[in-house]
Amino acid sequence: MRPNLRALTVFCLVATALVGSGCHRAARPEAGGERTVEAGVPVGFGSEAPDAPVVTWDFGDGSPPRQGARVSHAFARAGAFTVRALEKDKKDEVLASAQVTVVPRPVLRAIPAEAEVAVYFPQLRGNVDPLMDFYSRLVGESQALESLEDTPLLSLVLRDLRGEPRVVDPEEGVGFFSLPDFQGTVALLGVTDVEAAMDSVVRDLESAGVTVSQREPGGAVRFQRQNGEPLLLFPDRGYLYLAVPDTEDEESEGAVPASQAGDSALEAARASITGMSGPGLSELPLLGELRQKVGSGNVHFFVRPVGEDASSGIRGVFAALKVEEARAELEGWVASEKALFEGKSAPGSELLGKAPAGPFAALMVSIPPEELAKLVFGAPGSERRERTLLRLREEGFDAANADSLLDALRGDLTLLAYFDAPAFYRNLLKGTQRPEPRGTLLFEAGLVRSEPIVEWLTGRLKARGQPFEVVKDAGATRLRTRAMEQPVEFTVTANRLSMTAGESIQGRTVGDMGSALRERFGNNAFEPGHLSAMVDVGRLRAELDAPQEVPGVPAQQLPAVRSLVGTLLDQLPPVELVFVDFKPEEGGGRFRARTVLRSR
Repeated sequence: MRPNLRALTVFCLVATALVGSGCHRAARPEAGGERTVEAGVPVGFGSEAPDAPVVTWDFGDGSPPRQGARVSHAFARAGAFTVRALEKDKKDEVLASAQVTVVPRPVLRAIPAEAEVAVYFPQLRGNVDPLMDFYSRLVGESQALESLEDTPLLSLVLRDLRGEPRVVDPEEGVGFFSLPDFQGTVALLGVTDVEAAMDSVVRDLESAGVTVSQREPGGAVRFQRQNGEPLLLFPDRGYLYLAVPDTEDEESEGAVPASQAGDSALEAARASITGMSGPGLSELPLLGELRQKVGSGNVHFFVRPVGEDASSGIRGVFAALKVEEARAELEGWVASEKALFEGKSAPGSELLGKAPAGPFAALMVSIPPEELAKLVFGAPGSERRERTLLRLREEGFDAANADSLLDALRGDLTLLAYFDAPAFYRNLLKGTQRPEPRGTLLFEAGLVRSEPIVEWLTGRLKARGQPFEVVKDAGATRLRTRAMEQPVEFTVTANRLSMTAGESIQGRTVGDMGSALRERFGNNAFEPGHLSAMVDVGRLRAELDAPQEVPGVPAQQLPAVRSLVGTLLDQLPPVELVFVDFKPEEGGGRFRARTVLRSR
């Protein structure tokens, strides 16, 4: 019986090999079951097993069916699709099926993890429109459109906003990034129709004078700029990339020609992008840490120092820009390995505690004196410090005493600017007949020693050949001079340097200006330990509009000159307010900025 059983087994195997049926059923196609995939990322269906049947695959997204035992397909857009394996010669017989949910591919997953700098919109929908509106208000609609139309990839976004045939993916993002081994910028944009998007970018570049030098079988296109340097446009997993090397102004003797060096750099950049196998920048621990410190925005900025720059102790910077109608808010965080300013603090502003009301500009610096010295003059041993010392020598100041000058500062500086509209109009009609600024500047700096400051001020005035007088009072030294036909007076006491420049500021209510600024801008701005500044252009405009009569100016002339000034102001960018603030905190520092536009 055993030989007969063995013969039967051999017979079954031979029959199966010859006719595909006999002792077991034919293999069925493998659809893979339900799954979630990212748009633009290829996904496999079927099997590579030797006995896998060849079938017709219908992907359910409107793309042409394909035949094969194993196929790969990338869904161009988000949605839910039913993938079916159909009998090769019987299109109505479904052998297997699977439900596939396609989600947008996040832009951060399309940026390599080693990127040094990244500027990106998380997605186009809901983010580009408000920023475009704000930019158009700021520079004018025609100029905004012109600048975007001249920028490849962004021109595709602009056409999408205009309702032209869609080739970009509104649920995916657009951005720019740099790589450590690539001296240049890479732009990327999520697209739904790769071929149409490529053709559109090629036309844009050719219209700008860039020529196509090579079209590669995989769809990539090489270009040559008018200066001979190359560009590379290529698709990868649902995104379009344009790699643009930095322009070299001059080539050193014996250096590799720019075109050859550029080609090599472009290949390295492409390899970094197409070789990504993980989540890209999206799951970088540093980026995740920084994002928790900052709110969401329409566009985000990420920077991390690498190489020699990493020795500064700054680990990274992340910021989010949020735009709503005519208002743009920037919030960011600087992560540091050590406490910024070495954990030291500086006193707050005494001037803000008792200052005239109504400044149109204010600046307050409250940082340790040694950090203030680095900010103003540059770090010891740096090129900036050397340039500053050289300039001081040229102006007649003994640069050898620069450290003594810096050591005299306490670390707190305050500047307030006030506008005097009547004086402005009088000068415009009766004085120089030029639109020169008129008003008052108040400046104050805390001191730990006064002698170096007196020496420095005296030296600068002498070096400029500017007449001045010195008046010594009990406990104070005053230096009086003139600048732009306006009086200027410096007062130096044992612990304070004060300056008053310009028109008299009498008649304004004096109060706690610091509290008013903190109430207006919040988050403890203009407090000790902050670097805060604001320019209120709206107040400047209001003061120019206010005077109904000006002593010394004929009543019939004032309306005409006010109208002229208003027309001139209307030609300037419609900025109503600018505000910035920085404050060291544990583990780094937080910075904020705000820009408000006026209605046209």
